[in-house]
Amino acid sequence: MKKKTGAKAAARFADGAPILFRGGRVVDPSQSLDGVKDLLLVDGRVEALGKGLSAPDGARVVDCKGLVVMPGLIDVHVHLREPGGEHKETIQTGARAAAAGGFTAVGAMPNTDPPIDNPAAVAFVLAAGQRAGAARVYPLGCISVGQKGERLAEIGEMVAAGAVGITDDGHPVMDSGLMRLALEYAQIFGVPVADHPEDLGLSRGGAMNEGLVATRLGLHGKPNASEDVHILRDLIVAELTGGHIHLQHVSTRLGIDAIRQAKARGVRVTAEATPHHMLLTDEAVEGYRTEAKMNPPLRSRADVDAVIEGFRDGTLDVLATDHAPHHYDEKEQAFDDAPNGIVGLETALGLVHAHLVGPGVIDLSTMVERMSVSPAKAFNLPGGTLRKGSPADVTVMDPAHVWTIDADTFLSKSHNTPFNGWELAGRAVMTVVGGRVVWELE
Repeated sequence: MKKKTGAKAAARFADGAPILFRGGRVVDPSQSLDGVKDLLLVDGRVEALGKGLSAPDGARVVDCKGLVVMPGLIDVHVHLREPGGEHKETIQTGARAAAAGGFTAVGAMPNTDPPIDNPAAVAFVLAAGQRAGAARVYPLGCISVGQKGERLAEIGEMVAAGAVGITDDGHPVMDSGLMRLALEYAQIFGVPVADHPEDLGLSRGGAMNEGLVATRLGLHGKPNASEDVHILRDLIVAELTGGHIHLQHVSTRLGIDAIRQAKARGVRVTAEATPHHMLLTDEAVEGYRTEAKMNPPLRSRADVDAVIEGFRDGTLDVLATDHAPHHYDEKEQAFDDAPNGIVGLETALGLVHAHLVGPGVIDLSTMVERMSVSPAKAFNLPGGTLRKGSPADVTVMDPAHVWTIDADTFLSKSHNTPFNGWELAGRAVMTVVGGRVVWELE
């Protein structure tokens, strides 16, 4: 495959022209497919999938020998910061960063300033995402008005305006009665309730994982129990109501065991694993490295192993980055004062492929399942499949592409990553949304 920029490609082929991907390894778990095939996109939809397909007149033909062709990746947990935090990220820069990472769609968290807690705010995010012309942007609305945890936001109106779920992410819902109401109302409108599991009474004042590293550094820690208690609460209330709870960025052994048991009982629960909670321990904080400060914090080796196993066996069925951009000056503070979060859209695919698929922890099909098929199912999104007639959202990856993470080259406005300098194998080389190339590696 020749490496052209998207601009050059657009100059040669009309926007919306058919695209034929020829001879790639097509991996689509939604159809139990893994083999060399051709894929034809026409008029923004998947037209055909098979061998020896002919290219229509005016089509672009992409030689995909040695490349992997998969349903477009979907990240359901992304902070785009707009409105109110445009110095960190905008909907446009975040959507472009997503496309550069191989993501064809993202779920935009509502903890902005002001929060996305009404239909007008949802419509603003949706329109800005469409104007960006890169990855699709799906807004999530707040559970509570102003994310204050006191009374429900306008769930039905927000869903009607385009919200695909509700969450107070960044502000755990501490009131169990409010969570019950949210799960009951969300069922009416067919959307999941995504929750940040953290008991503030147990975690308040903590800056990192409670353990030996925190003791050595003289930092106040957040115990696993602060997450475990909240996960157990959410699972119990979801079981009571029959609602769909989506647990965000799960990081503890006990929490994963509880989710596994709840799934066995038939509780409607989906749950996220992040690349950083599978690849880093709290030892990454040594030297007071604020780029390794996040919430939930990086945990112990035993917790990391549990997250990996939960991701492998499907207990944690969604890979999400929790992309949380911050300006350089904000992270360059004392550890206690620095904000939580890292960017992840442009590194997630390479990290998972290099460190989980490469060593054989999971296979390629499982990676695509967790990064495309399952996120689409969890939030009832278009995509996650290459079936005929489905949206022409496609990610093409070169599994042999060796590259080094260089934060200075990110399309995101922020560069806060603990993975800078890591060498990876595997990278998105083309991202197609609605049949249009929105990213192509030079």
